[in-house]
Amino acid sequence: MSQLYDQNASKKATNLSINSDLLSKARKLNINLSATLEHALESELRKSKRDNWLENNKKAIEALNELVDRNGLFSDAYREF
Repeated sequence: MSQLYDQNASKKATNLSINSDLLSKARKLNINLSATLEHALESELRKSKRDNWLENNKKAIEALNELVDRNGLFSDAYREF
């Protein structure tokens, strides 16, 4: 499986606007903002790529499901459950 992004790429400073109360509470709990943002962005990127893949392959998935509905699976004759 290919990597979602280059985890060894250099870090880049970025300015963000964050709700001040949320930021204050996160800092009081010593939450690593950079790591938290990276995890959140990775999750969003993974979800977006998955959604795009499903959309791009929607017709093929539907065609395969119709084929299975009509003909069953090759392995049906060999199942013991």
